[in-house]
Amino acid sequence: MGEMKKFTLEELAKFDGKEGRPAYVAYKGKVYDVSESWMWEDGDHQGLHEAGKDLTEDIEDSPHEDDSLSEFPVVGEIEN
Repeated sequence: MGEMKKFTLEELAKFDGKEGRPAYVAYKGKVYDVSESWMWEDGDHQGLHEAGKDLTEDIEDSPHEDDSLSEFPVVGEIEN
């Protein structure tokens, strides 16, 4: 599959799903493309979360299971 794109948190913030930009979120070091999900319209998830952010802590505290992002394509990983 080749080298995964590395995102800094600053780079990730550009993928906020607004004005036609893709909507990406990070979870446990992986970056997921949630652009196609109606649940992430305009980069907003039910008024609770915004695209372009690392949601690891938020998902840990949410009613979602760990695999809630597994249906979305992984487009990269967060740089450490």
